[in-house]
Amino acid sequence: MYTVIVILIIIVAILLAGVVLIQNSKGGGLAANFQAPQQVLGARQTADFLEKATWWLAGIMIVLCLIATMSIHRGTAEDPMQTEVQVGDFSPVQQQAPAATVPVEIPAQEAE
Repeated sequence: MYTVIVILIIIVAILLAGVVLIQNSKGGGLAANFQAPQQVLGARQTADFLEKATWWLAGIMIVLCLIATMSIHRGTAEDPMQTEVQVGDFSPVQQQAPAATVPVEIPAQEAE
C-alpha cells in the first residue's frame, strides 16, 4: 500500500512540475499560443485551466502525503523480527585471561 502511494506521489509531482512550467505569470507560455478570442480554449480559458490544475494537483499531493504518513509500517512488540531479538540468548560472555607476556630484552645502544 505504501509503495503504491509513493508511486502516485511521484506521478503527481511530475504532473505538477509540468503544469507549473507551462504557466507564465505574464500571460505568455501555453496561453500565448491561443490568440483568437473565439476559440474554445482561448488564452483566458487556458490560464484558468492551468491554474485550476495546479491547485488540484497540489491538493492531491497534500492528501497523498498525509495518507503515506499514516500508512507507514511501524514495528510493534508483536513484530517477529523484534521478538526474535528479544528472545535471543543474552548470557554474559566469559572473558579469557590475557595471554602471558614474554619479556623482550632490548639491546643497549652503543655509544659513539
